[in-house]
Parts: sequence; structure tokens; C-alpha cells
Amino acid sequence: MKLLSKFALTAAVMTLAVGNVFAQARTLKLGHPQSSTSAFHVGAVAFGEELARLTQGRYKVDLFPSGSLGGEREMVESVQLGTLDFVVTSTGPVGNFVPEVAITDIPFLFRDYSHARRVLDGAIGQELLDKFPAKGLVGLAWAENGFRHLTNNKRSVTTPKDLDGLKVRTMENAVHITAFRTFGALPTPMAFPELFTALQQGTVDGQENPIPVITSSKFGQVQKHLTLTGHVYSPALIMTSVQLFNGLSAADKKAFVDAARFGAAAMRKRVSDVEASGVAELRAQGVNVVENVDKAAFQAALAPAYKSYAVRFGQANIDRIANFK
Repeated sequence: MKLLSKFALTAAVMTLAVGNVFAQARTLKLGHPQSSTSAFHVGAVAFGEELARLTQGRYKVDLFPSGSLGGEREMVESVQLGTLDFVVTSTGPVGNFVPEVAITDIPFLFRDYSHARRVLDGAIGQELLDKFPAKGLVGLAWAENGFRHLTNNKRSVTTPKDLDGLKVRTMENAVHITAFRTFGALPTPMAFPELFTALQQGTVDGQENPIPVITSSKFGQVQKHLTLTGHVYSPALIMTSVQLFNGLSAADKKAFVDAARFGAAAMRKRVSDVEASGVAELRAQGVNVVENVDKAAFQAALAPAYKSYAVRFGQANIDRIANFK
């Protein structure tokens, strides 16, 4: 009986200890603009699970996908104010808060995925992240949206001239707006959660996003033409607020960063996987796909825009990224 009582007491103590761990778990909110089948969501899930593992369950991350907490710009602002704990966002709207980061949105700046990832995971990427705390934000990790391509409902686009007069939804990003205006399109900034309905109703003719976003958002249902321009590599970021991050212990800060990098790696893998199959999926849905694009012609058409980018960001800074080996 005494032995049984000892085991019972030990079990009770262990149950109480486990209960206390879960009772003390802090629940944090993460928002992102894309669907629950997107690379953003895959990364968010991986981040939350890894953070819980690294902190022995002391932090729990609740996910709010599909723009349920607002558009990207609104969620970045909420993180900045400390009313939202995390956001996974493309860099498009982040330039409104941290101007230097908008350099990554210059068309045809990155040669391929390997080039982009090496730049952002190295000294250049860290220098950009170092700009965030002064703006009330902490960039935990560079993640990925992918190379952006053009879709529309009006006509097959094969040359820059084919963009003339097309009303194209862009992010709220001056670099992107300048590029499409230079092409002769009518850039229309719009929050992502509004986009599907705008395409469906003809409020805009087209949009530009990476293949994983186009497929997970079911744009193939409301767009007739896809042109594989690959005109912009679109990074993503996993961000938190300065208030939250500065209140953490050194060990927890490391856990947040390590978990974010884990989530970013999961996002990149998802992007790579969908890039391999997404075009065939869209073609099967009846979307007309233009694969052979004269990118040099698109770059040449952007000559006036490149001059304005050089003034804004400094030609040396642009060259440092473009020529990175």
C-alpha cells in the first residue's frame, strides 16, 4: 500500500507539473494574407510547431490565414503597434514601413532562386533586417513568395507593348507601381484579400503573383491568360514586434529566430514543389500559358524606371545585389 501510495503521489506531482506547463503557455497570434493551402500557411504552421518544440510548449501560435485580420499592410501596422504578434507577409507593403527593403522588389534584380536566397541569407539580407527595429518591427527570417508572373483576362501578353492599357492589380508598393506604369499598364494598388472578387467582377483585368499564390488562390478560375514573365522575385518575411521581442529572454529570442528560419525553409520548399507542378495545373484548368518570354525586351522597356530606382536606392546598392556571386 505504501508503494502504491508513493507511485500515486509521484503521478499526481507529474500531472500537476505538466498541467502547470500548459497553463503557463502563452498564446500568440499570427496573421497572413493567403489561403490555408498556400506556402505562407505551410511556413506559418512549421514556425508555430517549431516554436512550441523549442520552448517546451511555453508558446502556442494561433494562425489566422486568408487575410482574416486584414490586408498585408494592415497586419504589418498591427504588428508595429503591438496588437498582432506575428505576420507572414510579402515584402511588397513592407517598404512603406522600412523603405530600404523595397530594393528587393526591383524587377529582374535576382537571376534565379539560388541567387535570391544566397543574397537574403547573407550579409546583405542581415543589413536590411537591421533596419527594422528602428521602425518598431523585427524581421525574424527571410522567407519566400516566389518569382512573380502576370495573369489577365484580356489578351495573351508576349511583349511589353501587350500590357498597354491593362488594369493590373499591384501591391501597395511604389517600385512595382513604377514598373507597370512604365510598361504602359494601369497599375491598381489593392489589398490581397480583395483581389479574387476584383478579378471576378472585372474591376481589374489582371494581377501578378508567383505560381504558388496563383494556384492556392484559385486565380485560374477567374483568369484566362498567364505569362511567365518572372519579372520580380518576391521575398517574404516572418515578423514580430519590437515590444514582444525585446521582452523575451536571450534564449527565447534565439528560439523565435530559429523557429522562423525553420518556417522559412518550409515555405521555400513548398514554393519549389508547387513551381514544378503549378503551370501544368493551370493549363489543365484552361488557362492559356505563354512560356517563352523575351525578358530582355521587358528589361529594356524598364530603362526609365531603372533610372528612378538608381536615384532612390543608389546604383552601387543595386549592383551589389545584382552582381552577387
